[in-house]
This record gives sequence, structure tokens and C-alpha cells, in this order.
Amino acid sequence: MPGAPADAASERTWIGPNQQERFALLRRSKSVAIVGASNNPARASYFVTTYLLSSSPYDVYLVNPRETEILGQPVYASLADLPVVPDIVDVFRKHDDLPGVAQEAIDVGAATLWLQLGSWNEQAASLAEAAGLSVVMDRCIKIEHARFHGGLHLAGFDTGVISSRRQVLAR
Repeated sequence: MPGAPADAASERTWIGPNQQERFALLRRSKSVAIVGASNNPARASYFVTTYLLSSSPYDVYLVNPRETEILGQPVYASLADLPVVPDIVDVFRKHDDLPGVAQEAIDVGAATLWLQLGSWNEQAASLAEAAGLSVVMDRCIKIEHARFHGGLHLAGFDTGVISSRRQVLAR
């Protein structure tokens, strides 16, 4: 329709890694830093943290300047404060913060910038890719890891039952 605002998806020009490339990226990685980690169980970053700590082989590092400990793990104020260079920087931050986090990932020498579901920032992606980082946007690392490693059933996905019948819940 002429004069209608453009659909947000149609404004996306960046092309991310395909399924095989994401699988290879996750396989070769040993550590994940979660930027924007939260101590609030209702937050996606908390759920992803619990999954990565319990169901993945990764060394997980948490980054949030307002926290000191989450799930018994130490929390670092910034990527620069981590005791290691993370392979993946998994980001749970608002849109306007993403280029700055991309620059921090570059500065510490991370290999991959991973922006969670709903996060899309082509400026951050361009910055990271120009510095040689792999970039994944608008994908959940927990879902991707579980999908590639047969664990989607752990989150209630892929129960093995295919049915359109509604389940009757006991009262």
C-alpha cells in the first residue's frame, strides 16, 4: 500500500549464518558470556543461564554491573572483567545498547556476537563482522543448542505426540 510504513522485517538486509554454520559455531565454542544476565527467574536471560549451566558443555560467564551472583555463579561488571576471552557473547540488552556491546565484544577478542530473539541491530552486526566476529541475531542460543543436540523436549517442545486434540487438564 503506498504511504504505508515499511514492515520491520522488510528493512532487514543483513543475512546471518545458516543452520549448518550455526551448528558449527556452537560446536567449536567452549565458553559463553551472557551480557545482561538477570537474577529474575521471569527473565529470558535467567532461563537461558539455567539451561546453559545444566544442559550444555559451555563454561558460562555472567555479565551485569548491578549483580554480584546469579544461580551461585559470580557476575562480572563487564566483558573486560571476565577471567577468559569468551567464544560467544550472548546479549540480552536493549536495542540502543547493542552497538556498544558489539564494540566491547570486539575489544575483548570474542569470536561471536549472539543477539537473542527479538534483537536485531544491523549497526552492531556490521561493526562485529568488520572486526572478524561471527554474528547471529534474533535467535535464542538455548533453543539453537537444544535443537541441534536433541534437547528441545526439555523445554516442553517436541513431546513426540502429534495431535490436534486439546488436552483436558485435571482440576
